[in-house]
Amino acid sequence: MSPSDTPPGPIPLGQENAALQPTPAEGSLKRLWKRANLPYKTSSFGVPDAAALQAPQETTKESRGSSIRWAPLNVGLERRLQTLVVLCHTLTIAILLTAFFFLCAIPLFWPIILPYLIYISLFSTAATSGDLSGRCDFLRSLGVWSIYASYFPARLHRSEPLLPTRKYIFGYHPHGIISHGAFAAFATEALGFAKLFPGITNTLLTLDSNFRIPLYREYALAMGIASVSRESCENLLSKGGLDGEGMGRAVTIVIGGARESLDALPHTLRLVLKRRKGFIKLAIHTGADLVPVLAFGENDLYEQVRSENHPVIHKLQMLVKHTLGFTIPLFHARGVFNYDVGLMPYRRPLNIVVGRPIHVVQQRDREKIDDDYINHLHSLYVQELERIWEEWKDKYAKDRTSEIEVVA
Repeated sequence: MSPSDTPPGPIPLGQENAALQPTPAEGSLKRLWKRANLPYKTSSFGVPDAAALQAPQETTKESRGSSIRWAPLNVGLERRLQTLVVLCHTLTIAILLTAFFFLCAIPLFWPIILPYLIYISLFSTAATSGDLSGRCDFLRSLGVWSIYASYFPARLHRSEPLLPTRKYIFGYHPHGIISHGAFAAFATEALGFAKLFPGITNTLLTLDSNFRIPLYREYALAMGIASVSRESCENLLSKGGLDGEGMGRAVTIVIGGARESLDALPHTLRLVLKRRKGFIKLAIHTGADLVPVLAFGENDLYEQVRSENHPVIHKLQMLVKHTLGFTIPLFHARGVFNYDVGLMPYRRPLNIVVGRPIHVVQQRDREKIDDDYINHLHSLYVQELERIWEEWKDKYAKDRTSEIEVVA
């Protein structure tokens, strides 16, 4: 695993003797602290306690009471840019749909818009063909994505290198509410995927319905995202690559899907995995090795209504899921100008750990795939996830309230 922590930098020039400078009187400091609306605490030496200088922690609203904390006006430019980028990413579909409807209001564009809608609704196969013709490495490598990743911050860790002469299926866990970690790690180069796994072209997969949304479809294709349908997966893992048959290619599937998002509660890790074996069959059919991925902190980015406390709401969510293929968790986090109410994710660390690959023996004929072999690979997959959890939980999940749990 490549190190992600950096040593503390040198003391800035001119501040070497800062500790020797005289401090203002306690009364002056106390007035400044009151003006900044911060609690005034002093150490045994009569100077403000260092804990009072730290940035506000984004704790849950329940742990503090009902008051809302507003963001101060003197927030640095770097943090403002981080917030802006994450906000734009969270609202990408809404922004692009608004732009599309604005174009629809201009008659000059109608001769283009109508054929475009017919094409993406009935004829386009770009999301399932496996050609990756719309993928733009320049867009994926833009510096704006580093700003996006530094908001949390997010980091990518590997357990061991992967051979570019194999093909892989990355299973991402948990789903969380929006899967911010999956996007940062596998749809951009913000976390250095190409450097950690040279020679491997990874494709993040999402619902096929997203490629029917005007303009957003073009954006997703440019980011190298493809459909999660079986046809798409098989094409991605059997075309291109070093040998023209998929060697050196990988796909990332968020295994738990929409159902798992309902269990995305902070400081817990419930994985909907026991009966999820379709990706195992896909790996056997295409000869792709399985690579479990565990994202510490993904469930901590949002708060949501607990289903056990509201069974009627939970039943309604499951009905929507079975009808439309996706669900709508009732969630909240922070806002743009406050730390307690809004749809922006909390600033909490994301650490995505890529596990060790599980070798798979290919069987092209689906009818001859043995159920015992499927169950064996599934067991190995779960064991590797548990190994990652046990190895890293004390470092990246210190505030956990429960251990990893694999459910149906």
